[in-house]
Amino acid sequence: MAVEDEVRALLADALAVYRDSPRAVAWLRGHLERMDEPVRVAVAGAPRSGKSTLVGALVGEEFAPPAATTWYRDGTRARAFAGQYEVPVGRRGGKAFVDAPDAERVVVEWPSRALRDLVLVDTAAGAPVEQVCGEADAVLYLTRHVHADDVRFLRAAHDHPVARAAPVSTVLVLARADEIGGGRIDALSSAKQIARRYRRETAVRPLCQNVVAVAGLLAVAARTLRPEEFAALAALASLARTELEDHLLSADRFVGEDFPVRLDPEVRRGLVDRFGIFGVRLTTTLVRQGFDTQVKLTGQLVQRSGLGELRDSIGVYFTERRGVLKARSALLGLDVVLRAEPRPGSAGLVTAVERVLASTHDFRELRLLAALQGGRTRLPGELDAEASRLVGGLGTDLLTRLGVEDDVDPGEYGADELRHVVLDALVRWRDQAVNPALDHAQRRAAAVVVRSCEGMLAGLERAG
Repeated sequence: MAVEDEVRALLADALAVYRDSPRAVAWLRGHLERMDEPVRVAVAGAPRSGKSTLVGALVGEEFAPPAATTWYRDGTRARAFAGQYEVPVGRRGGKAFVDAPDAERVVVEWPSRALRDLVLVDTAAGAPVEQVCGEADAVLYLTRHVHADDVRFLRAAHDHPVARAAPVSTVLVLARADEIGGGRIDALSSAKQIARRYRRETAVRPLCQNVVAVAGLLAVAARTLRPEEFAALAALASLARTELEDHLLSADRFVGEDFPVRLDPEVRRGLVDRFGIFGVRLTTTLVRQGFDTQVKLTGQLVQRSGLGELRDSIGVYFTERRGVLKARSALLGLDVVLRAEPRPGSAGLVTAVERVLASTHDFRELRLLAALQGGRTRLPGELDAEASRLVGGLGTDLLTRLGVEDDVDPGEYGADELRHVVLDALVRWRDQAVNPALDHAQRRAAAVVVRSCEGMLAGLERAG
């Protein structure tokens, strides 16, 4: 039985036990309904960390920073709700905004391909970690540099028995990456190097699945680039670099007098607001290098901004693991009821929760990934990286787990070939599971990998 089905059955049993408690019934039904939704991803971080900008980049729309926690869902048209009441959605300064100043929570429906597989939650400043992790299935945590407060937040997200048994899925985002290195043209390269360094740090590595550097302002400007903006950028790029260089040293110089090309100061000010001075430098350089159409420039900016890498991380760590993340959230919700209203009939539910967490292979994979990433379990040589890949650390689809090249068409890669690759891995890891040269934790890790290989083989046999 799939883990989602086991957890649904547990919630149904809990509804029977708590049928005389309206509060518990409402809570449990909410978690049962939530299992059918897309993955909920909370975008959290300190004030001015760029949460709303990142949400806009992912959705493909520029949103004004909301006053309340705002949920973004897929919809057929743009509309918003505060409680049961629809509230106006308008535009101010080119940005979409919701007119609900007194609401504590707003739900925005927006037609966007990105929202078909996930719900984005732009959390209010200062939202407690318990609320963020309780309402979401996964977290994008934004910071400019990792400080002690960030580490405390990430640790608190793991500070729950269910969270420890099924480690939380968190991607750490170094937001506003274009500001690193004083906005130099190589700032994004520097930011990506810093992200790679954080991935190796012992204080950070156990607390998140990946660290990604993203220039949010550049990403949202690229996703929403307007024809008149491209025309203005192309006019700037028509100048020699030496003619423009001094005017790109600061925003004040860029919008000042004696500009070398006829471009209204308000247009220049709009470019700085939308792209930042770093973005203007980068876009003009790219146009000169041959990315001289709006389509070419947009694609290059999205790639360089880090948005593509962030999307890949969301896919690998969040949407591909939708079932297990939904099951985890439901178990957290059930645990709230069991702790708040203990009763004789709930003892069996407590035992059942513990059994699901301990015995379900999906959770075992998550625990092993966390142990490998955090360095609590180390396997010799190349086994460490192979184990992480086979249990879904790079993605949960069959070809990714097996390390088959990305450009291989699964239809052309025959079942016999795939079966041979799986069997080869299975035999190798069965040997490791009983290898006397490994310690107990290493052999136990190998046993988890064996079970993952057996699952892949069973899947191939069912398909065949």
